[in-house]
Amino acid sequence: MRAFNPVDRSLAMGSSGMAATSHPLATLTAIETLKAGGNAMDAAIAAVAVQCVVEPAMTGLGGDCFALYAPQGGTPVALNGSGRAPAAATADWFAERDLTAPAPTSPHAVTVPGCVDAWCRLNAGHGRKPLAELLQPAIRMAEEGFRVTPRVAYDWATFRDRLEPDPDARAAFLPGGSPPREGDLFRLPALAATLRRVAAEGRKGFYDGAVADGIVAKLRGLGGLHTAEDFDAQRAEVVEPIATRFRGHDVYECPPNGQGLIALMMLRLAERLDLSGAPEAERIHLLAEITKAAYLARDTYLADPRQVAVPVAELLSDAWVEAILPRIDRERAGPPVFSDEVPHRDTVCLSVVDRDRNCVSFINSIFNSFGSGLYVPDSGVLLHNRGLSFRFAPGHANSIAPGKRPMHTIIPGMVCRDGRALMPFGVMGGHYQATGHVDFLSNVLGRGLDPQDASDTPRTFAFGGALQVETTVKPALLDDLRRRGHVIEPQTTPIGGCQSVLIDWERGALFGGSDHRKDGIALGY
Repeated sequence: MRAFNPVDRSLAMGSSGMAATSHPLATLTAIETLKAGGNAMDAAIAAVAVQCVVEPAMTGLGGDCFALYAPQGGTPVALNGSGRAPAAATADWFAERDLTAPAPTSPHAVTVPGCVDAWCRLNAGHGRKPLAELLQPAIRMAEEGFRVTPRVAYDWATFRDRLEPDPDARAAFLPGGSPPREGDLFRLPALAATLRRVAAEGRKGFYDGAVADGIVAKLRGLGGLHTAEDFDAQRAEVVEPIATRFRGHDVYECPPNGQGLIALMMLRLAERLDLSGAPEAERIHLLAEITKAAYLARDTYLADPRQVAVPVAELLSDAWVEAILPRIDRERAGPPVFSDEVPHRDTVCLSVVDRDRNCVSFINSIFNSFGSGLYVPDSGVLLHNRGLSFRFAPGHANSIAPGKRPMHTIIPGMVCRDGRALMPFGVMGGHYQATGHVDFLSNVLGRGLDPQDASDTPRTFAFGGALQVETTVKPALLDDLRRRGHVIEPQTTPIGGCQSVLIDWERGALFGGSDHRKDGIALGY
């Protein structure tokens, strides 16, 4: 099996359309959809449905999604497709039972999946082709089988323990007691049937009837609080994007409950500190320090704005920047900021631009690798555990509450210039995503790297009291960072995964980058 850290990949180019995803079959599906007359949103939905089949550790119908869409290269619109807690889930209910930290495999970690409703809404509002047509490639791959690619095989073997506790998940994903190997043909017939139901009935095929009833029965059988009414009530929400200026560009993110706000806060600090122009060791150091500052705010304030007042304007204000800047030492690491959030790195993101320059940044996730590990055999749905992002004790902004959406790490991004979309992009990696946005954008907009080179640079992440570093970070840089007071924590697996498409409006060219840390590719035509 290949290593995923060494860099060796060319920039993709095209004119009429471009797609970048973390799996070759998803990218190919997106391009085929574009060539068949679909627009960027059609291609994104078709591709992400394929990813829900071929990357089961990373995403699935049992998860959530967010999207940014710029019609004909104009101002982006946003969709929040995150799921909600059951109506019976109150912080007091958990406190009375001393359930302050449910296990990742607990039914209490499962919020109502939001992605299928979001797909349907995006298709109705921005698509050109019927949903039934867009889901056909995913249905075919689930039914007839797909070949397991190297990174997918690696994740399957690495995180097989999540599948072991649930007999249904074990039977479906560990046939014969073992994960599939690279090159094996793998089928998911029950998932194919559910996709067919959604293709025929839309959101009703997932949230009303046999599929929802089966999920509710599974969760309630394990002690969950979910009801059929919770599933029927799930709706995605069109929201106003938030933005800031960075290096002469407008960077758009989805608003809370996602952590896109944190990326924008960090960009404002990065601009003032000239992160892009700093020598490499200093650049890594400064990125770590602004991460600590912004993530402390994230863990304090970020929550569902429909239930809690999130001070977005204040956190994006000059006053916040001016308060933080004096605390950042360009030479010495500040105190570590410990987060009690659970680790999670498992998501897919994709970027698509079509011939009309409709642009989509799309992200879909089941949170942990293989989510909760709770699998519903009749529908083939593997459930996420996004509810772990809640606080389960009363009194915090992000405390669990009926119908509340948890703090979310998954964040699509969109760069615009002079009122036109320039680059849809996304960086997978759980908590890392906000830091990943800043690192990637400082590479592209500040250092002049192309999208592929920008995503290929070695990554670091200040989290949990240490500075996580990929194996490609040079030893001399590590020595410099230790001298500055950083506790270095080498990573055995790569950090995150980036997908992006850059538009050259003057030449009519498209440039795509797909992270070498994944199996995927960027393709243009």
